[in-house]
Amino acid sequence: MEYILETNNLIKRYRNGTALNGLTMRVEKGAIYGFVGRNGAGKTTLIRLVCGLQEPTEGTFTLYGCLSTSRDITKARRRMGAVVETPSIYLSMTAEENLKQQYQILGLPSYDGLHELLELVRLHNTGKKKARDFSLGMRQRLGIAVALAGDPDFLILDEPANGLDPQGIVEIRELILRLNRERRITVLISSHILDELSRLATHYGFIDGGRMVKEMSAAQLEASCRKCLRLTVSDARPLTAALDRLGLEYAVRSDTEADVYDAPSVTDLTLALHNAGCEVKNIREHDESLESFYMSLVGGEVND
Repeated sequence: MEYILETNNLIKRYRNGTALNGLTMRVEKGAIYGFVGRNGAGKTTLIRLVCGLQEPTEGTFTLYGCLSTSRDITKARRRMGAVVETPSIYLSMTAEENLKQQYQILGLPSYDGLHELLELVRLHNTGKKKARDFSLGMRQRLGIAVALAGDPDFLILDEPANGLDPQGIVEIRELILRLNRERRITVLISSHILDELSRLATHYGFIDGGRMVKEMSAAQLEASCRKCLRLTVSDARPLTAALDRLGLEYAVRSDTEADVYDAPSVTDLTLALHNAGCEVKNIREHDESLESFYMSLVGGEVND
């Protein structure tokens, strides 16, 4: 398995607290990695460390296999682009002027590919319109274009859909998917819009209190969140024996609770459990969303 980014026990302390508390994570090459956490969980701090805007207090990370403490980390960072917190654009300039400015900052020899990049983010028809007159969605897409100016193969986006209207969110989603599928760009997305993230991500990292709570693939998350019958019973031991005899797939949640997948009729199921000496106290359909799954991992509310 090849990883673009790996962190090892990253710690970042400030005078008034700890933002990262031993964070370990892995972003697989080719993935769209959804970085999920409430406000203050440490998402933006991690992004700032990877981008070189801050230094870790303890721990290390590798970018394209290059250790963060190596002199070559600057070269590795040239292979990535990022939009951190807000798009880095000049409001008094047009979209084309913003990109030309970024090309100059990067020391690129020509403006080759500039118009193709504007077309990619659907800003090729904005002409002399200044960025200050753009919608939030247009500014966000311009910020992504600026991040793509150096032709990176790793893109970090901090809350890319924040504040956008539904149309703007769809446009950002389609752009990210196109970058990943057509240009093979690995994407790390920090987002609090969990329903939207579920339409994009191939992998997830759930962070809370500066620590990684769980990393999983989209397939694993789908299995965890799929529809089931959630049973509350007197004792899970006779329950599991009965479900094994029925050949049903299930997951035991506690001594008195289990989720049953692809179950037969409720009548047949309760009758089988009754015959096994298992009293059914409650039975209900359960279909967990990404948001409720996250809350079950860390408790509380997602308010980022």
